[in-house]
Amino acid sequence: MSPATLFLHADAALRGVIDQLDPADLSAPVPKEWSQLESPTLLGILGRHAYDEAWIPDVIAGRAAVDGDPYADVDRLGDDPIASYDALNDTATAAVRSGDIAETFRFTYGDYPAAEGFAHLATYRAFQAYSIAKHFGIPFHLSPELISGFNEDVTPHADEWRQWGVFPPAIESPADSDDETRLLCTLGFWVN
Repeated sequence: MSPATLFLHADAALRGVIDQLDPADLSAPVPKEWSQLESPTLLGILGRHAYDEAWIPDVIAGRAAVDGDPYADVDRLGDDPIASYDALNDTATAAVRSGDIAETFRFTYGDYPAAEGFAHLATYRAFQAYSIAKHFGIPFHLSPELISGFNEDVTPHADEWRQWGVFPPAIESPADSDDETRLLCTLGFWVN
C-alpha cells in the first residue's frame, strides 16, 4: 500500500468515527493526554482535527506553518462542527488523490520525506479514531488495510517513535489475539 493510500484509509476511519458522534457529546470532557488544553473537550479535539485537515493541501504541497499560518485562530467548525469537519476532510482527500505531492513534508516538529510524513499523519488519525470510538462507545475496528499498512510502515518505527512520545509503552498481547489487537498492543493503544 502506498503511504498516501495509508493516509486516506486512516483519514476515512477518523471521519467514520466523527460522523457517528452525537453533537450533544461535543462538550464532553476527554482524557487530558489527548490535548495540551487545560480542560479538553471533544469539541476541542474535533477543532484540532479540523485544523489538521485544513493544513493537508498545504503540507502535501511542501508549505509549512513557519511560512505563515492562515488557519491559526480561525473558527473552522462554525455552527455545524461535524459537517464543517467533513467539508475539510473532502478537500484534504481530493488534494491527496490529486497525486501532486511534495517530496518533503514540513511539520512544526521537523521536515520528513513524504512517505514518512504520510505515516505520521495516518498514525495520528487512526489512533484518534480508535481512542474516540472507545471513549464514546462507538463500534470501530481498524480495517485490514490499515492493519497491514501500519504493520508495514509504522510498527518498524514504533520503538523510535515511542521515545518521542508518539506511542505509549507496548502492551503484551493476549495469546489468542487477532491482528488488530496485536497491532494495538505493539503500539500501546489496546484497551480491553
